[in-house]
Amino acid sequence: MNLYSSLIARCAHTKSLTTLRAVHNNVIKSGFTYSFLGHKLIDGYIKCGTLAEARKLFDELPNRHIVTWNSMISSHISHGKSKEAVEFYGNMLVEGVLPDAYTFSAISKAFSHLGLLRHGQRAHGLAVVLGLEVQDVFVASALVDMYAKFDKMRDAHLVFHRVLEKDVVLFTALIVGYAQHGLDGEALEVYEDMVNRGVKPNEYTLACILISCGNLGDLVNGQLIHGLVIKSGLESVVASQTSLLTMYSRCHMVEDSIKVFNLLDYANQVTWTSFVVGLVQNGREETAVSIFREMIRCLIRPNPFTLSSIFQACSSLAMLEVGEQMHAITMKLGLDGNKYTGAALINLYGKCGNVENARYVFDVLTELDVVAINSMIYAYAQNGFGHEALELFERMEILGLVPNGVTFISILLACNNAGLVEEGCRIFASIRNNHKIELTRDHFTCMIDLLGRSRRLEEAAMLIEEVRNPDVVLWRTLLNTYKIHGEVEMAEKAMRKILEFAPEDGGTHILLTNLYASAGKWNQVIEMKSTIRDMKLKKSPAMSWVDIDREVHTFMAGDLSHPRAHEIFEMLHGLIEKVKILGYNPDTRFVLQDLDEEKKMSSLYYHSEKLAIAFALWKTIGRTTTIRIFKNLRVCGDCHSWIKFVSLLTGRYIIARDAKRFHHFKGGLCSCKDYW
Repeated sequence: MNLYSSLIARCAHTKSLTTLRAVHNNVIKSGFTYSFLGHKLIDGYIKCGTLAEARKLFDELPNRHIVTWNSMISSHISHGKSKEAVEFYGNMLVEGVLPDAYTFSAISKAFSHLGLLRHGQRAHGLAVVLGLEVQDVFVASALVDMYAKFDKMRDAHLVFHRVLEKDVVLFTALIVGYAQHGLDGEALEVYEDMVNRGVKPNEYTLACILISCGNLGDLVNGQLIHGLVIKSGLESVVASQTSLLTMYSRCHMVEDSIKVFNLLDYANQVTWTSFVVGLVQNGREETAVSIFREMIRCLIRPNPFTLSSIFQACSSLAMLEVGEQMHAITMKLGLDGNKYTGAALINLYGKCGNVENARYVFDVLTELDVVAINSMIYAYAQNGFGHEALELFERMEILGLVPNGVTFISILLACNNAGLVEEGCRIFASIRNNHKIELTRDHFTCMIDLLGRSRRLEEAAMLIEEVRNPDVVLWRTLLNTYKIHGEVEMAEKAMRKILEFAPEDGGTHILLTNLYASAGKWNQVIEMKSTIRDMKLKKSPAMSWVDIDREVHTFMAGDLSHPRAHEIFEMLHGLIEKVKILGYNPDTRFVLQDLDEEKKMSSLYYHSEKLAIAFALWKTIGRTTTIRIFKNLRVCGDCHSWIKFVSLLTGRYIIARDAKRFHHFKGGLCSCKDYW
């Protein structure tokens, strides 16, 4: 029999299923009963990865020991068959076999996997009856972990509290539970209690508590724990490395996270991803792209979360070409159909003004969910494609997807940017009647802007009265619509309202100054500018830039500093004369200075967006490529009109991204339908 035991153990160790079957047959021929070798054979089949044969033999055993039951339960759980494990547990109880500590620790995982809270509570009760909850820390740790996964942190803490001898595993289970539910302060308190009791933390404890320090922005404790990681010799452990990177990133200590990363001997996929995500979250997008390229060179395969972060970095900087390169990598990896990378890619192309590519990505997604559809609707909204956004919004019902708050904000923005007033009103009314969706300030802001821009100013003013404690953004949105339509008195009332609770709001003063200037009220302009000076406010100068042949060229109004200034002005003057023949008439209302009419017209000609487009056209003579310009403020009304005529004259597709949205100019028309 000892020979058979040794042979079975060797087969299990080498995972030799064929030999194990031969040994099994010899056991049967030799007449040995399963009472002696049955458990060993079952363990061998389990270690060889064939649960079906283990189950067959298990069913043939006349008397099944608790160890055999535990083997069947734990092996099924480890192979993702929690439902079968629970069935084994139930059958074991029916046969009168009492579970032990190992049983409870294993079956608790199955209950949490399947969401069987009641089953877990009954098992907990049995553990109490058997005296295993208080005395066996192994069982208590499993129960704490189970309750944490059920979001029953009070029950988890009660189990923890009743245990007499607490060890590092039990403390770590409670700390992880609190951290996973965003209760980082409580996690830190448990950690401090652990240290005070003289229990030494392990790598998992430290990794988890570092994340909690990062979430709390607690740099002091984070650095202390970093010191403990070094002292414990755990710096090379992957979990510690990743958690250190995350902690420093979330505490906005980017340089420290870079130092930690540079000291690593080896970084796996999770560590690289954590570093990239941290850089993007801290506004270090260019560094993130550089690190991602290094990751690819090191042959580390990115996951959907790595790629999503990189697409976010590209969209923040409007790096379309780099984003397209990253898209190509995604396709090579076969991840272009993934819903996470897909949503991020749609967002990237939307923010770069390439709606066609955004739609292509959307159409190849293997799984459509609310996030993907929201991303596509928002891409349409940013670019003024209101009807397409509405069509997709209506398609959600056919797909059985329920719109959420973000969906409604995006579709209202789409209606706003395309001037679809009645459609926007209809959707806003549907939100009001939908008790599952709570109207937020963002919904009201979109609607006030939509009504205001369509000259339904009284309705917009009435709508703001419905908002409990309207903030500066809402009032300034209303004020801006008054500015668009030159309603000075109404704007002054809105300003007084804003100054009641935000007297130092610079944006409001600048808005009203511009309104007075466009209305020719120069005395009021002087007064407002004096107030702005006293408040030491600075208005951001208008600036436009264009990327030509991977080189960015920046322009400011009347800028003569560009090395090609002569060619730019020559091209610009030629364009102005030609578009005048087509019907362009300079609109001097957009000159916010007290000048004579001729100087006003001259001032209009040298706005930054006109200079950027003139340069782009000169630089790309003979090409038919799309011209993409960017502006830090809103495109002015006169420039908007001028660009339409230029697109008609040259036949070029011009995309302008300003502080609010994209304008797609083609053949003398704009995607905003002049509802800018």
